[in-house]
Amino acid sequence: MVLPRGAVPTVSFVDEYCSNYKQLFPEVRSFESFKFLHMGIISDIRRKSLPEIAKSVGLKDSQSLNNFLKNSPWDVRGLREQRLNWIKDKLNNRSFILIVNEIGDKKKGKKTDYVTRQYIGDLGKSENSIVSVNAYGVLDGVTFPLTFKVFKPQNSLPEGERYKTKPQLAIEIIQELRERGFNFELVMADMLYAKNCDFVEYLNRISLKLLIAVKASQRASLSGDRANCDNCQGFERIFASNGNGCPPESENIYSKLQNLQYRQIEPDITQRSSNVTWSVMTNYPEAMLQEFGNINNLIGWIESGFKHLKQELGWGDFRLTNYRAIERWWEMIFSAHWMVSLHSDIFQQPPPVPSNKPKPPFIQQYSGKKEQDWKVRLSNLRSIVQL
Repeated sequence: MVLPRGAVPTVSFVDEYCSNYKQLFPEVRSFESFKFLHMGIISDIRRKSLPEIAKSVGLKDSQSLNNFLKNSPWDVRGLREQRLNWIKDKLNNRSFILIVNEIGDKKKGKKTDYVTRQYIGDLGKSENSIVSVNAYGVLDGVTFPLTFKVFKPQNSLPEGERYKTKPQLAIEIIQELRERGFNFELVMADMLYAKNCDFVEYLNRISLKLLIAVKASQRASLSGDRANCDNCQGFERIFASNGNGCPPESENIYSKLQNLQYRQIEPDITQRSSNVTWSVMTNYPEAMLQEFGNINNLIGWIESGFKHLKQELGWGDFRLTNYRAIERWWEMIFSAHWMVSLHSDIFQQPPPVPSNKPKPPFIQQYSGKKEQDWKVRLSNLRSIVQL
């Protein structure tokens, strides 16, 4: 009797991570490709195309990787389910910030599923592209991936499929994460979601805190009959080094609808130029005003986690046209992202024992002191891969 051969080993931390998903792959070659993709995605190569990944991991060509994404018999939903369960276990009911945003990638031609001319926020203009709505978490300055949904423009929908807007997809994501038992109390998003009443009303209805960056010109249209500023209050920003910065100024503009507040933040009370002034839409209670001293750190996270996906892991580097294969590629990216996040101290060490001591204000817990942790872990893992 000839025993089936084992999968070719790669590097120890990749093999150890991927072994948790081994039962999902009925073929040894599929499991090998799964490991090779993780190794290649985190490698320090400029473009994460399949030929470049194959070259970086020592394969003769990319045929096996291409077949893994297009034809191999494995269930992407099963992989996502297991990854999310793993993340939930590691969080151990700790509360995190949920970030919701979309990624758009330019694509040539008209053969790729769900590609059409649409707006891309990173470019500030419309291009032929595919767009997805994504969610990831921030815990103590460390980002970790959660889930995504492709945005399907009306002119690209198959017959009989219902059109869903990006905010509708975001609501579905939040509902699914809550049903899975994830614990988050603050949702952050960009300006697109401030325009959608259903999204804002849904978060208010389920008692989630909301923080959305809003342009000054957009703010007036969102607040309806704009109220006059009540007053200006100073507060101190608490830096990661525990030092105090210049007291910024906060302007509160209240909406008559949904008890929303539009807060204008300036880095210095003496500065009034428009290029240093910005606003946020929030349902935070007035008593929590002092927490907004660190709000600029939080706003940066709306984009920073997705930069990891795009710049470091090659989110848009696929040369695939069928959405089934694209979804598999994106799930590989999310899995590789989780592999890196998993090496952060907050997931390697047991969660802190609950204490009776008063907690610091919610936002101050996310002061950005570990904002570079994910990239440091990635650099460390890349150095191991290159040995």
